[in-house]
Amino acid sequence: MVKGAYTLLITPFRQDLSLDEEGLRTLVQRQVDAGIHGIAPLGVTGENTMMTDTEVYRVVEIIAEVAKGKVKLAPDACSTSLWEAKERVSRFVDLGADYISVFTPYFVLPKQEGLIDFYTKLADFSPVPIILHNAPERTGVDLLPETTGFLAKHPNIIGIKDGNKKLDHLAKILQLTRGDDFCVFTGKDTTAYPLISFGGAGTFTVAGNIIPEIMRDMTALALNGKMTEAAEIHYAYYDLFEALRYESNPMAAKMALNLMGLPAGGHRSPLTPLSEEKTKKLKGFMQQKGLV
Repeated sequence: MVKGAYTLLITPFRQDLSLDEEGLRTLVQRQVDAGIHGIAPLGVTGENTMMTDTEVYRVVEIIAEVAKGKVKLAPDACSTSLWEAKERVSRFVDLGADYISVFTPYFVLPKQEGLIDFYTKLADFSPVPIILHNAPERTGVDLLPETTGFLAKHPNIIGIKDGNKKLDHLAKILQLTRGDDFCVFTGKDTTAYPLISFGGAGTFTVAGNIIPEIMRDMTALALNGKMTEAAEIHYAYYDLFEALRYESNPMAAKMALNLMGLPAGGHRSPLTPLSEEKTKKLKGFMQQKGLV
């Protein structure tokens, strides 16, 4: 799997909250021009659960049209059941996905044995590699390091995007998957540099929406052993990394893009715009970096 920075791309909406297809093309081209390593739409940042299946597939289709062959495409299946995940995998592959990121099934609260069964059967079924996606704060279930270590032995499971904020959790995964052809990514920009410093593969990044070149450079430097230079970027942008997680993702990311004059639009209910107080703080960090 290609290491580095994969942008968790937002889904832009028009004023009437319909899918902004031209805005999406603009955002994807910006990522391609920035040299980002990959684009990962349709997770939490992409408001997957706010869209119809038709819209979900259209998003992947448009991104593939613009970016195919230039950056890796790793959409998220974001499903609660095996049958739904298989359907999305099939459609995403037909549309041009290179990898499929797969959330732990949410709402149903499976045991670890259920997660092993789910991912093993999906990996057996999928014609492209599967990336595990652990986000316990969102799904209510934590993919334990030991479970990840077991699943890493599957030849068609090539990595994990893990949103657990605890570095010892990430370190345990790295320890358990040493020697396997398996990449460990963080889902939090604040832990991207630390994770790579002790063996991680990169980040699935919200900040990539705003500063794709910076995230590309930071991860590339760290992966190439230039840790001092990577650390300088990490600390310089740390406040912005935190600010882009204000309230509920992707409120801050969309607000930041709107402040930059880029297509993002609003949110479908029950999500709401970023508060005035947090918008002021976010704008201040962006002004410090010359982004607005």
